[in-house]
Amino acid sequence: MRYPQSLKKGDTIGICAPSKGVAEPEKIEDLEKAIKQLKDMGYKVIETASVRKGEKGRSAPAIVRAKEFMELWENDEVKLIIYAGGGDFLMEMLDYLDFDKLKNSTPKWTQGFSDITHLSFLLNTICDIPSIYCENVKDYRMTPLYRNLTDCLKIESGEEIIQDSFEKYQEQIEDNEDGTYHLTEEVKWKNITGQEKIEIQGRAIGGCLDCVDTVIGTEFDKVTDYIEKYKDDGILWFLECYEMNTPLLQRILWKMKHAGYFKYCNGVIFGRSLIMREDYDLTENQAILDAIGDLGLPIITGADIGHVAPQLAITQGAILKITSGEGKGTVETYLK
Repeated sequence: MRYPQSLKKGDTIGICAPSKGVAEPEKIEDLEKAIKQLKDMGYKVIETASVRKGEKGRSAPAIVRAKEFMELWENDEVKLIIYAGGGDFLMEMLDYLDFDKLKNSTPKWTQGFSDITHLSFLLNTICDIPSIYCENVKDYRMTPLYRNLTDCLKIESGEEIIQDSFEKYQEQIEDNEDGTYHLTEEVKWKNITGQEKIEIQGRAIGGCLDCVDTVIGTEFDKVTDYIEKYKDDGILWFLECYEMNTPLLQRILWKMKHAGYFKYCNGVIFGRSLIMREDYDLTENQAILDAIGDLGLPIITGADIGHVAPQLAITQGAILKITSGEGKGTVETYLK
């Protein structure tokens, strides 16, 4: 794993929009507040030309999005890229990225989630470059910053941290008007494979399952090579869903199993799904067990990962040690 140079105060953070742009006036205002706060924290901030644009769910044509990402990647002053947001169409720009070039370039930290999985998953599995799976840039508008946002910056600064699960999460999709989280529901991690306490460790791979599914079987799918390379570490899958139904969830996990994705796997942790329709009275946990329960892996659900805020800072590509018991959990991050 090729870890980037540690972020420090005075470094430049670059913002680009490889999926959807920030085009609505209220969202632009949020972006400006986030940029101001990052500058007040001591960082320089630049953004690419298409960040504040949007048409049909895209900030720009795919070739332009790829070019703007590479502008930041090849800028030696930029030490961290935080994405403007998620969306639906990042996969289009993969055709215009030179992954051999990325693999042989100087690595740098990137941060984002959701549709960003299409890029962060490949940086991990093709290029051996880690990234942070957590909030996109607009969340940095909140005052004070929630601990997951500062934890991202700690990891990007080279710290190996321990994160505890949160006490509450927000049921609604949108944050409060001031950018803070609307925390009303009790966090409950579930060990659905029967263990009172689960402790698992391995090299982390995953992201938004909706996006991982897009990559399976394509020329960008190097997962089996990756897990062979890191088999001595063991593999730890972290997954979460934006929108699907439980039969689709089961089919994707079944496909992953038969594609060899769970070889050398030490366990799987699922974040809270944003939209999960339970068709045929099939619950989310049962769909997971029906698909991969026969593998004998410890499985955790309901974790603080993904679209249902707040989410922990998960380092894709790092060694994670995850503990779950009595509805709570911890994530230990080791940058090795």
